[in-house]
Amino acid sequence: MSDESGTERYLRLTVELTVEVSDLAGLQDAALKEINHPDADLDDDERREQAEMVSADETGATALQWLIEPDHVLGLIEHVEQIEPREAVLGVEPSEGPSDEDDEHDHDHDHQH
Repeated sequence: MSDESGTERYLRLTVELTVEVSDLAGLQDAALKEINHPDADLDDDERREQAEMVSADETGATALQWLIEPDHVLGLIEHVEQIEPREAVLGVEPSEGPSDEDDEHDHDHDHQH
């Protein structure tokens, strides 16, 4: 996508979402199903390694990362015709919980600029 001057313009969209894990075993089981699914692009050693990582991670971050599909994230912008996704990076890491600011603005969808 270029403007009239011929230079491309990029925007970085940052989304932060804090979730509470209510069922760690269920989350890990769901991730293990994905890892062991025949369509997973993993050899036996990779499957074993990923399964061990998911099972050993008591935060659930590794399991959740296995369960988030890139298409789900791209769904945030798929309705915007004037942009083209160029790069996506997803990270899941442990958190201390929602910040005080998050509590004040829970589910705030106000589109202020």
